[in-house]
Amino acid sequence: MVINTLLEILVTGFPICAILAVVALGFNLTFGVSGIANFAYGAIYVVAGFLSWTFLDYVAEPLLGESAKFLWSFFTGGVAVVLAALFGLLLYWVILVRLRGLILSQVIATFAVGLALIEGLQTVVLSRIQVQLPDAMDSAYMVLGQPVYHQYLYICIGAVGLTLFSWWFTRHTKLGLAFRAIAQDESTALTLGINSDRVAAMSVAFGSAYIALAAVLVLPSQGDLIQKHGYEVLINALAVCIVGGLGSTAGVIVAALLIGYAQTAAAILLGAHWTMIISLVAILAVLVVKPSGLFGRHKELEERI
Repeated sequence: MVINTLLEILVTGFPICAILAVVALGFNLTFGVSGIANFAYGAIYVVAGFLSWTFLDYVAEPLLGESAKFLWSFFTGGVAVVLAALFGLLLYWVILVRLRGLILSQVIATFAVGLALIEGLQTVVLSRIQVQLPDAMDSAYMVLGQPVYHQYLYICIGAVGLTLFSWWFTRHTKLGLAFRAIAQDESTALTLGINSDRVAAMSVAFGSAYIALAAVLVLPSQGDLIQKHGYEVLINALAVCIVGGLGSTAGVIVAALLIGYAQTAAAILLGAHWTMIISLVAILAVLVVKPSGLFGRHKELEERI
């Protein structure tokens, strides 16, 4: 019985870890480069998922039929990612550029934007129409006696792909190297002619695109599209980034594994309602014990005082 439970946690927990990594990578990238904590992050997730799947359901499928739906899902997902990136640019140049260095003001402003997006979408659209997500739990592979659904496999592949892309992009492209320069020493980067505002705007755009891609990948596994998903994504992204260390990609991966398996164990042993509590407890524990996180590059609290 104990062995079966451990195997269940091991197998079913890994996709949860992958989901946490996917939803946290964009938040981590934006904060690591520009120091901006984008609290509209969860709202972008919900809106991007809504745009992608409603366009597929109400435009692509009626015009092209069910057989073309799978191929068109790539197009609609791509459109949602591009629109999210453009929204990130707009968010920075309209609001955040005026608040550089004012962290609390950035948090309040982005949270207000996110709240307006989520609640507006819920009131105007989601309360009136039902978004039809694809059936992601119709077939599965058996791994160690436990079912692993195909959508979870896509999410795991997406998590690995996004992580590898982040590593390659920040080391082998001009913009990625500018990201690293600003993240390591903004003053020195400015003397080398790097425009910090432009790089910060691009980091917000990249973070928004990442969470939009996460929405396209993850939402089918959640079965529906409701406003609470936005708040859950924001809390989980914060938990993973804070535990791993804001700005550390390695920290995101390790923290996603730790929190993901902790959430899975809590859901199996105690009940599904414990999963969010695990994330909140992780945030509080790390902020009290090690404020910089496991792999954080920022100074410890006592060193800053």
